[in-house]
Amino acid sequence: MLSDNIKKIRKKLGLTQEALARKADISYNTVIKLESKGITDPRMETLKKLAGALEVSIDKLVGK
Repeated sequence: MLSDNIKKIRKKLGLTQEALARKADISYNTVIKLESKGITDPRMETLKKLAGALEVSIDKLVGK
């Protein structure tokens, strides 16, 4: 599941939610909502930024 994958990979890299938001150039609020399942269908642009910041493919990020 996307929310669990974001949190797991972020913690593995030693990033806080705020640091991930800065690194991915997305809002801190968006990171919180993604990890808490408040956003379940993010835009492709958001997924690309997160995958880049977390150094994984989009497929890995979404659990494929």
